Amino acid sequence: MKIAVLSDGAWGTALAMNLIDNGHEVVSWGPFPDYLDEMREKRENVRFLPGVKLPEALSFEADIGRAADGAGLLLLATPTQYLRGVLDKLKPHFDPQRHLLLDVAKGIEVDSWLLISEMVRQVLGPNRYAVLSGPSHAEEVSRRVPTAVVAASANPADAELVQQLFINDNFRVYTGSDVVGVELGGALKNVMAIAAGIIDGMKLGDNPKAALMTRGISEMGRLGELLGGKAQTFSGLSGIGDLIVTCTSGHSRNRHVGEELGRGKRLPEILSSMGMVVAEGVTTARGAYTLARRTGAETPIIDEIHAILYEDRNVPDAIRNLMSRSAKPE
Repeated sequence: MKIAVLSDGAWGTALAMNLIDNGHEVVSWGPFPDYLDEMREKRENVRFLPGVKLPEALSFEADIGRAADGAGLLLLATPTQYLRGVLDKLKPHFDPQRHLLLDVAKGIEVDSWLLISEMVRQVLGPNRYAVLSGPSHAEEVSRRVPTAVVAASANPADAELVQQLFINDNFRVYTGSDVVGVELGGALKNVMAIAAGIIDGMKLGDNPKAALMTRGISEMGRLGELLGGKAQTFSGLSGIGDLIVTCTSGHSRNRHVGEELGRGKRLPEILSSMGMVVAEGVTTARGAYTLARRTGAETPIIDEIHAILYEDRNVPDAIRNLMSRSAKPE
């Protein structure tokens, strides 16, 4: 199958490599033609996936219409806050009968507070849609480290198609139908990873981090259910699986933001130092906080991370607030 990867970032590039391993024709589109030329020439994504040699079979296309033409799968790997602009560019070339859309970004759109599936439906109308998520850092997938993820779609045949396209000896794909739960698992765990990074940056130890992850998955499940997801989804790869890897890995951008906050740095300074690398959890914290208020979900960890990021709350005060909440059953 011809597959168009709509992103020049690390995750889209790593998945493109996996698809080429499986014998598919893959074209990578990105918003910056000069950077596509650089990747084509150097056979390396220097900015987002340095040190990884790109396969010769991976082609690059600066025109989104030509990239989408003849493709059966359009892989949406653009960071959430930039995705609407990409969808607007794609719309004149989108064929709802031919194209299966596969989202691999993890976030909630600012201001609209839409999940990616909702944003895609708003921009493109009725469509075939699936989401792929789980504990899967691009740096490891690109090196063919054994990885397991889940592909979810309201249409079981589309979930199975994604499974067949991606699965191989290094990349195991399960299927599911809970699109909302899988999307929220991937998005909300980034907020928890910021909290985990704060604990690491302050060198508080293992006890608080284990407690955070345990209570964090419970909080994610509560909010997820109220938004239409299934509780059991958060016990799977896109929930607890992704939470574990993002809260513990040195590859995690969101954990890095938290570490720097725990060391006393300010958010603008941290984000400036990251350049074009996106930590989705920073904006997702706003979306999660807003959706929790709308649904009435009890989300103490999300609330405190939101206060640290956007209300200038002192980190020790946030920890004190969490630890001094009223006693209750687990």
